[in-house]
Amino acid sequence: MPFTPIEPEKISQSIVQQIELLILRGILRPAERLPSERDLADRFGVSRPSVREAIAVLHTRGLLTSRPNAGIFVAEVLGSAFSPALIELFSTHQEAVFDSLTFRRDLEGLAAERAARHASNTDLQVIATVFDRMEAAHQKRDPAEESDLDAKFHLAIIEASHNVILLHMMRSMYDLLRQGVFYNRQILFKNRPTRDLLLEQHRSIKTAILARQPQEARLAVTLHMDFIEQAMHDQIKADKHGAIARLRLEHEQSR
Repeated sequence: MPFTPIEPEKISQSIVQQIELLILRGILRPAERLPSERDLADRFGVSRPSVREAIAVLHTRGLLTSRPNAGIFVAEVLGSAFSPALIELFSTHQEAVFDSLTFRRDLEGLAAERAARHASNTDLQVIATVFDRMEAAHQKRDPAEESDLDAKFHLAIIEASHNVILLHMMRSMYDLLRQGVFYNRQILFKNRPTRDLLLEQHRSIKTAILARQPQEARLAVTLHMDFIEQAMHDQIKADKHGAIARLRLEHEQSR
């Protein structure tokens, strides 16, 4: 008969599987510190040797790392797919910036569509809360805070899509996204009406997702990215024309 004996699962293996799922689902994040070995044992309701064995397995798999006199952390390797030098290169060259907008238009449009379909009520609450913080920051005219919240808003939508591959792909690009958003807003921040339009576009994205309208959510993201791309082209052209005009003025004044 095609039957094999059932082997009881080790307690440490159950701990390993639970921590792996927390990392896979993006609940435990890169560089996040885990509770102490004693606290983990209490929370799992198991012995400290079982926790120690599970941590050793996860450490071997490259999912956890230890820091002397600091504790156990989720491995940083999960956090970024790019070196800091490459991120800096991407964020300061126009070709890469516009390519990143195309990439974001496709993936974040998909994420918004999925979020409208699959987000839990808690996911929707997170998206609404981040948007409320964006609205408050908008009144303070702080480009750094607005840019950071802009990135968090889009990442909250990606998390709400409940696709772990999409989640980790975009999480790994968080620094690129954050710096890209900052670069976009540094250019666009000069124009108050543009800033107001950006906020309203985020409101449209939020409203469609909270109303669970997948196609409307994807369209709102597409229109948002199209607007950013066109506004950046317009501002770059205006800056170029301004630089040329200043050269002409300097030349005339020196004659």
